[in-house]
Amino acid sequence: MKKNEIPVTHAVRFLREKNIPFEPYFYTYEEHGGTNVAAHELAVPEHRVIKTILFMTDQKEPLIVLMHGDMEVSTKNLARTIGVKNVEPADARSAERFTGYQFGGMSPFGTRNPIRVYIEKTIYNEEEIYINGGKRGFLIKISPRHISVLNPTEIEVGIPPK
Repeated sequence: MKKNEIPVTHAVRFLREKNIPFEPYFYTYEEHGGTNVAAHELAVPEHRVIKTILFMTDQKEPLIVLMHGDMEVSTKNLARTIGVKNVEPADARSAERFTGYQFGGMSPFGTRNPIRVYIEKTIYNEEEIYINGGKRGFLIKISPRHISVLNPTEIEVGIPPK
């Protein structure tokens, strides 16, 4: 695939179906590089690169949290906020099974199964965000207001990295 060719992922199909405008961006994916690598390569603040994280509740229900790249999710606060005993990040196998996406390429758009989405409310303060387009090394730039198509619940569970 050439750099200027947009991969037709489930996320891209979903966004096109909903007429949501986006711009594609590519970077060299690094295993465990995270949002830091993407932000550096795209020369954008890591705060605007949004992580899509799949968590599992104690009842084995999946949920997606959208979080700023330079912040972490307080699982204790998340569990308390959504009214469950605990939550923990899903493993790679579960993430792929529920979302249809590979770790490092997970998008909240076009998931295999409907999954509840939670969004750190300060994401809406950004003019534009960069979020995974459904493939490793592929981000899309969109307005955070377009996340509303996912009917997310606003939360405040972001904490500085340890």
